[in-house]
Amino acid sequence: MNKKWAVKRLTINLATSEMEKLEEYCQKTGRPATDVIRELIRSLETNSSIVPSQKVGQAENIAQSLPEFANSP
Repeated sequence: MNKKWAVKRLTINLATSEMEKLEEYCQKTGRPATDVIRELIRSLETNSSIVPSQKVGQAENIAQSLPEFANSP
């Protein structure tokens, strides 16, 4: 597979519970965390008319993308 990778690297800090959710999701789906995170980022709306309160709602919608993990501790 010959992919041209992005030139930027992102490092994020996650709470233990967030990392556990991501790891569990990746284990259950067999997908690497990088792919899951990229997909979630691609699903974000980039409409410039989004106001901050809409961005919070957008984050909640992303959490719903992982419904089996959204309500776990």
